[in-house]
Order: sequence, then C-alpha cells, then structure tokens
Amino acid sequence: MKKIAVLFCLMPLLYGCGGGEEIKPERPLEDIYADAYKEFNKKNYEEAADLFQEAESQYPSNPWSADALVMMAYSRYLDKDFAGSILAIDRYMRFHPGHKDVPYMMYLRGMCYYRQVSDVRRDPEMSALALQQFQQLVQRFPSSEYAKNAKNKILILKNYIAGKVMYAARNDMQQKNWTAAIARLQPIVSTAQETVMTPEAMFRLNECYTAVGLPEQAAGYADMLRKNFPDNEWTKKLK
Repeated sequence: MKKIAVLFCLMPLLYGCGGGEEIKPERPLEDIYADAYKEFNKKNYEEAADLFQEAESQYPSNPWSADALVMMAYSRYLDKDFAGSILAIDRYMRFHPGHKDVPYMMYLRGMCYYRQVSDVRRDPEMSALALQQFQQLVQRFPSSEYAKNAKNKILILKNYIAGKVMYAARNDMQQKNWTAAIARLQPIVSTAQETVMTPEAMFRLNECYTAVGLPEQAAGYADMLRKNFPDNEWTKKLK
C-alpha cells in the first residue's frame, strides 16, 4: 500500500501540477513505426506522416530518427503537403547533413517545388527554386542515382523559364516596346542555348533590331539562326 501511495504522490510530478499540460508517455518506437507503415501502406499519407513525426520527436537520438524524417517528408509529399514536406527536409538537413539519404532529400525538395510549377503566365518563383535545387544536387552528387532524373528536370525547367520569358517578350513586341523585348530575349540566346526557345529568340531579336533601325545587329542574329539551326521552322521564316 505504501508503494501505491508513493506512486500516486508522484503522479502530479509526471503529469504537471494543478491542471498543467500532460506529458504523454512514450510509446515503443517499433509500435509507432508499425502503425506508421500500416497507414502508409493504406495510402493514408497524412496519418502516416504524423506518426513518423511522432517517432522522430520522441526518439530524436535514435539511429532511426533520420529514416523517420525521410518517411515523414515523403508521406507529406505524397499527400501534396509540399510545405510540410519541405519543413521535414529542412529539419533532416539540419540534423543529419552527412546521412546517406541526403541526395534523395535534395531531390525530394526539388520535386516539392517542381510539382508547384504552373503555366508560363504565372510567377516563376517555384520553377527557379526547383531549378536551383536540382542543379545543386547534380553539382554535389553527380554520381547519385537521382542525378540523371535531376538533369532531365533541369532541361524541362529551363525550357519552362525560357517560355515564360518568351511570352513576356511577345507581349512587349505587340506593344512595340522593342528595348524591353530585346532585354528579355538576349539572355535566352546567351544562357539557355539548349532550350527549344532559342531559335525563336534569335528570330525575334532579328525583328526587334530591324524595328529599332539597327540592321547590323539584326543581320547578326539572322546569321546566327541560319548557322545554328539551318532546318528550323524559325530559320525558314527569315526574309
């Protein structure tokens, strides 16, 4: 009876005093993991992510805490909670910078941004963030299994960004704002040569410089277009 009395006396210390917030007892890690993977396999990604978060927060020093963050980030990504996934990735990078899954987490962060890229008429912030992340992955881990896919995404994103610039340049040209159009088009030719927009950019620069009365510059871009893209549809449109 005395032991029971002592236990009841200690209860307020364990759960806080006088209506304070209760401290939840920790569940065994294996039980949390079992529940988390059960929800994940049922495609209940939000519930799975919450359980992986519980595992990581209750056992931050456990060797499996990094894995819990990986699974939490991936679960939130599958649930289309991209902001939540990025938060988990940032925590992972802060506490496990040398872990074997760093290349994957960099790729996953890039995909979180990539999945939020919309059409060319909208703000390109997400495309720029995705491009930066994939480029960092390729630079840091060129032999990673995710590098090849990242390179493909880089090309897609460069085309997307060039397409947005071209969209704006066409609008400038319609308003006869030739200087603004030239300023937009030149970077496509100088820094994004591998994009599908490059031939059109050269053609449009030829038009812009002709419109402002600079025939030599116009001819230079026409010659560049003929030399680099002899069979392109935009080359055939040259006068």
